[in-house]
Amino acid sequence: MRTANDGRGEEPWEDPTTAPSPDDEATRVFSRETLTPASGTGAADDTREFSRDPDGEATRPFRRGEPPEPVPTGTARTGESTRAADAQGAPGGAAFTRRFVRGRPPGRGQALRPTAPDPPEEDLPPAPEPEPLDARPEPPSRRPREPRESRGPRRGRRRFRLRWLVTLLLLIALALPFGTWGWVWYTARQDDRVPSDAIVVLGASQYNGVPSPVYEARLRHAQVLYLEGVAPVIVTVGGKLPDDNFTEAASGRNWLIEVGVPGDQIIAVEEGRDTLQSIDAVSEVFEEHSWDTAILVSDPWHSLRSAQMAADYGIDAGTSPSRSGPAVIERSTQLWYISRETAALWYYWIFKDSSDLQVNAA
Repeated sequence: MRTANDGRGEEPWEDPTTAPSPDDEATRVFSRETLTPASGTGAADDTREFSRDPDGEATRPFRRGEPPEPVPTGTARTGESTRAADAQGAPGGAAFTRRFVRGRPPGRGQALRPTAPDPPEEDLPPAPEPEPLDARPEPPSRRPREPRESRGPRRGRRRFRLRWLVTLLLLIALALPFGTWGWVWYTARQDDRVPSDAIVVLGASQYNGVPSPVYEARLRHAQVLYLEGVAPVIVTVGGKLPDDNFTEAASGRNWLIEVGVPGDQIIAVEEGRDTLQSIDAVSEVFEEHSWDTAILVSDPWHSLRSAQMAADYGIDAGTSPSRSGPAVIERSTQLWYISRETAALWYYWIFKDSSDLQVNAA
């Protein structure tokens, strides 16, 4: 039977003649040369002779069950004989035999792992010599981080967007005046004649109670609207200069009465030296009579600005400009008035004030 392993590869075995084991196939006595029977012995079954060296200096007879003879110093290259001698102290007096196997049998469920032989020392590359500390290169200094390649296109895109934004703003700044000019021209060509609460005639120059040609053209158009039934009331508006004897509103009311409009259907608002002041005074009359809608009568190019001011005072105003008079006769005068009203409209939008042009009625 097997006993505990001593950790060095030797294991105690029983006599192979009495207790055969399946591991005996891997156990054999070997010698560096061919085994030869020992001379001078009669027991060929228990005595063998082996040689470790080809010269035979370490050849000795041995028997199973007997302690091995001491080996002279220097003849054995390994501690195998010492291990055999240590086996004498094994419990039960069992003899220990060196077991030599080509490979340790694997355990259950495991395959034999072949061990790769160690490469010869001649094939191994020589170990590199360590470099002296002075010869080692110094670590490179930390360089500033370079900007990424993507930052360039981003900056380019930002500059491109900023350039387009500035260009767009410039185009809008240039287009707004032209757009306003076109808006003034378009409104001048409109003629609203929807039923309203009152017809408002914006004042113009008068000469000692006689309306100027521009103002007379407005009053005549208001008379036509009244006769058509657009509104039951006509409101004339306008103050006077310090040396005048009549106001614009009073001179206009007198003219309408002379042409047949009933006096009780005319309201003269004798206030206002410009369009903004006139609309402010008219808004009080509308509030007093609870009126909401109106038709504004003025020159064609003045229609848009007067409608904007009336809307700011809460009056829902349409425009019906006069088509006669000095303001619409000549082409050059029309272009001048459209440009003038465009600038005056922007002036009102920015400063909320009026900038009227005095019309020469001569």
